[in-house]
Formats: sequence, C-alpha cells, structure tokens
Amino acid sequence: MTAPYTLGSLPTVSRSTVDRQEMLRTNTERLVAKWPSARVVLLDDTGRTPVVEGTTSLATRKAANYGTEPPADAVFLGEWEDTDYWSLPGRAEGDADTVRMAGSWGFVEEVPRVDGEIWVELRGHGDLLDDTWAGLFTTAQALRNWRRQAKFCTRDGSPTELIQFGWASRCEANGHEEYPRTDPAVICLVHDYEGVNGSRVLLARHPMWPADRYSVLAGFVEAGESLEGCVEREILEEVGTKVSDVRYLGSQPWPFPRSIMLGFTARADPSVPLVLADGEIEEAVWVTREEVRAAFRNSQLRNEGAVPTPIAGGAAEIILPGNSSIARVMLKAWADAEE
Repeated sequence: MTAPYTLGSLPTVSRSTVDRQEMLRTNTERLVAKWPSARVVLLDDTGRTPVVEGTTSLATRKAANYGTEPPADAVFLGEWEDTDYWSLPGRAEGDADTVRMAGSWGFVEEVPRVDGEIWVELRGHGDLLDDTWAGLFTTAQALRNWRRQAKFCTRDGSPTELIQFGWASRCEANGHEEYPRTDPAVICLVHDYEGVNGSRVLLARHPMWPADRYSVLAGFVEAGESLEGCVEREILEEVGTKVSDVRYLGSQPWPFPRSIMLGFTARADPSVPLVLADGEIEEAVWVTREEVRAAFRNSQLRNEGAVPTPIAGGAAEIILPGNSSIARVMLKAWADAEE
C-alpha cells in the first residue's frame, strides 16, 4: 500500500551540528579565555559570507585577528569540535572578480571572488554547504537580522545594547531585556484527493515574482491561531479553496528577516474554482506530478547551462523555488512519491 509522502531529508538550512552552548552566553570568563583559538564567520552588509571555492566549507577567520577578546559587536554562535565560533561584520578585501554559480530559483548568478574565496548569500547557496557550515551561516544571519530590527526597546523606545554576546539586548533607560524573535509561518503543499498522495498539486505565483516562478502557498500565523487553523485560513484567503486532512511535514528556519517555516500538506478539490486574493496571488494552477518532475529536470538543465525543454501539457516553463527553500524539498518529496 502506498504510504503518505514525507520530506525524506532535512531542508537545507535546518541542518546543523554545532552545540549552541546557551549556558556559555553569560560566562564571559570562559568565552574570553577561548577567544584566541576561536574562529569567526564574516557577514558583509548584504548578508554574504566567504566560502572556500570548490568546497562545502565557510572561509572563517582567526578570532585573534580581531583583538585579544571579543569585540563589542561579536556574536557567539556555538561550539563545534572543541572550537568556539563567532560572527562579525566584514567584507571582501582586495580586487574581486566574479564566478558563475546556481543561485536563488535555480538561476545562474555572478558572485564575487577574492583570493580563492567566493562571497555567497544564504538564500541561494545554503544548499552547497555541509551541515556544520549551513547551521553556522543560518544562525549568524538570523542574529544579524534580529539586531538590525532591535536597536530600540519595544517597551520604552530607548536605545539598546547587545548583551549575552549577541543573544539578548538591554535598553539604556530601564534595563529591559529582549531576546531574538522568530515569526512562525506556515507553508503548505496542497494536492488533490487522487489516491494517497494525489496526482496534482496547487502552485501559485506572487505578483512581485517574475513570470514562470511558482511555489506552494504560505502565510504568517496570527495571534491566538493554531498552526492547522492558519493553514486553512491562508489557503482559503489566498485562493478561495477549503482544505482538509492537514498534516505536518517539517520545519525550516528562514531568517529573511526572522521567520521559521512550518511545513504542512493538505488536500483540496481541483474542481472548485480558484478565487485569487487581489494583490497577493497573481496566478494559481493545478499541476500534474509529471509536470513537476519535468520542472525539476529543467532546473538541472539550467544548472548545467543547457536549454530547458517545454513541459508537455502545461506551461512553457515552471520554475520552482531554489534549493535552500523548504518549498523545494516539499515539492521534490511529493514529486517522487507514488499516488
């Protein structure tokens, strides 16, 4: 008997091997003592970090290069194999050329290269890193984005300073402490009632996306709302369709700027006319499993520099989310499943 499909593997930026060592965030003596042997992950103003070209590893720096103890803006990421890891602002130094590689939505992008290092961003290139480096990059990005939005106290409006080596802030006026926030959002793959896993999936396109880009439906959880309730509400609001059999699949941090994507699957009736939310959904279509499989084959062709082939019976081209997105993992799992 066919089993309900599952993700099969962790989404790209859910992977991590690093021990976050929460108790060390208030242990200044211990962190300062190991600073000289620690390693630093650099992030530039656009969120890029250097990667050793041709490898799956971040190009970290010696912490000792930045002083005898952690600078005020240093953020402690955790410990791995007896080495502490931190994050600091940085940028590419020297004359940069460019290298072409697959980026967001599977398209080839040009990224800067200096002295054998390429500066990449998490959204398009997180899947190219191994578990350790993907986890470090994701945590560094999340804390960087939180700090950019937490420079003033939400209770009294006064400026804040970082404490606990980047894991909390304290306001200058009254000493209120605040911690990094994560906004929960649901993302749901909706398929039809054919068999166990359906034969068609519902894809949609946001008005801001270029032509042919499609993904599954998603939205933020509202105050006082359950995750399952959010799935039902968001899909009804965005495409006018009621869903049933809501089932959890997995999750992925998505620090753009501070979300966690909670993946679900559900069923709906393709014969019900779609009613698109004005300003939110530009287009929504039911697509067969073979059309999705063809879209994945075309993605591989683009990565290889070849010309994609038209998808028989469907759009001229369906461009799926990039490799770092849980949406792609969900669609691949569904495409590989049996009805």
